[in-house]
Amino acid sequence: MVNKAEQSMTDVLSQIKDGATIMIGGFGTAGQPAELIDGLIELGIKDLVIINNNAGNGDYGLAKLLKTGAVRKIICSFPRQSDSWVFDELYHAGKIELELVPQGNLACRIQAAGMGLGAVYTPTGFGTLLAEGKETRNIDGKDFVLEYPLKADFALIKASKGDRWGNLIYNKSARNFGPIMAMAADITIAQVSEVVELGALDPEHIITPGIFVQHVVQIEPTVSITAATA
Repeated sequence: MVNKAEQSMTDVLSQIKDGATIMIGGFGTAGQPAELIDGLIELGIKDLVIINNNAGNGDYGLAKLLKTGAVRKIICSFPRQSDSWVFDELYHAGKIELELVPQGNLACRIQAAGMGLGAVYTPTGFGTLLAEGKETRNIDGKDFVLEYPLKADFALIKASKGDRWGNLIYNKSARNFGPIMAMAADITIAQVSEVVELGALDPEHIITPGIFVQHVVQIEPTVSITAATA
C-alpha cells in the first residue's frame, strides 16, 4: 500500500546531507514551508545551495536558515527587500554567494528541469550583465539568451491538503513555485495542514499529482504571518 504520509518530520528531513541543493517554495512568506525549514535548522545541515524566489524576510523561515550560516549559495530573483537584513549582512560580509536570476527565467529554468528539457532560450537578460558569457541566438529577428535547467536534490514545499498518495492542493497565492519545484527535485517533501483520505480531493482540483511527491508531513503552523501563508 502506497502511503507517503509521514509521522516524523525529523526522520524525513534526515535524508538531507551537507552540500545538498534544496528548492524552497514561497513567494516571500506566502507558501513558505517555515516548519520544514525550522526542522532543517535543528538538524544542523551545512554548505547548502538554496533555490528560492526571495532571500528571506525578517528573521523568519528562510532568513532564519541563512542566519545560521548553513547556506553557501542562494539562487533567487529578489534578494533584497525592506526586511532582507539577514541576507544583506551576509552578502556584504562575503559569507554567502548569490546567483541572481530574473523571476520569469527562474520559473522557466525550474520548469525546464521538471520537463526534462536540455535548456531554454529567453529574451530576458539579453544585453545585460546577466547574459555575460552565455550563448545567445537571434530567432525570428529577436535576441535570446540560452539558460540551463535548475534542478535540486530536494524540494521543500507547502500545500494546503494532501493525501497518502502525495496528491496536493494549495491555498490561493501560497501555490506559487511549489508545483514546479516538486517536478524539478529528486525528492519532494510537502508540508500540509491536513492529510485527507483518498478520494477526498477532487481530481479536478489537484495541482501537484502524487508522482512528484515522495513525502507528505502534516504540520500545524506555529507562526502566522498573513493569511496568504496558509
